[in-house]
Amino acid sequence: MRILLLAIGRMKSGPERELLTRYLERASHIIRPAGLTGLDWREIEESRARRAEDRKAEEAAALKAALPVGAQIIFLDERGRSQSSPDFANQISLKRDQGCPALVFVIGGPDGIDSDLLKQGTSLAFGAMTWPHQLVRILLSEQIYRALTILTGHPYHRI
Repeated sequence: MRILLLAIGRMKSGPERELLTRYLERASHIIRPAGLTGLDWREIEESRARRAEDRKAEEAAALKAALPVGAQIIFLDERGRSQSSPDFANQISLKRDQGCPALVFVIGGPDGIDSDLLKQGTSLAFGAMTWPHQLVRILLSEQIYRALTILTGHPYHRI
C-alpha cells in the first residue's frame, strides 16, 4: 500500500516547508519496514474561480484526477473524528493488511472540500480547532512518521 498526501495550494520555501520535508524524509526511510510500498506528496494548484462553491468544485475535480484507483480517502477536516497516535497507526496497519492499494490524505483549500467529494471518504481532525493549512501539512507528516515508527517498533513514540 502506498500513502499519498494531496494538498490544495503550494507551500512556500521557509521553515515550515523544511519541517514538512524533514518528516516526509524520515517517514520514507521506514516506509518499507512498515510493510508499505511508498510515500508521495503532491500539491494541487488552488482554484482562481470567483465564487467559493466554484473554487471547491474545481479543486474537487483536480483532487479526483489525482486519486489512484481503489484508494481509500481520509480528509483532514476539523469536523472529522479525532484519534490517538496508536489508533492512527492501527488504522494504517488495518488498511495495509486489507490489501488497500493506496491510502490518500487530502488537505483542502481555504474554502474547504466539496461536499460531494467528502462523501467518498472519511474525515480526520487534529482537534476541534481550525489550523492553518501549512501547519496541518506538518502535523500530518509528523503523525504519519509517528505511525510508521509505532508499526516498526522504533522508540520515537513513547507511551
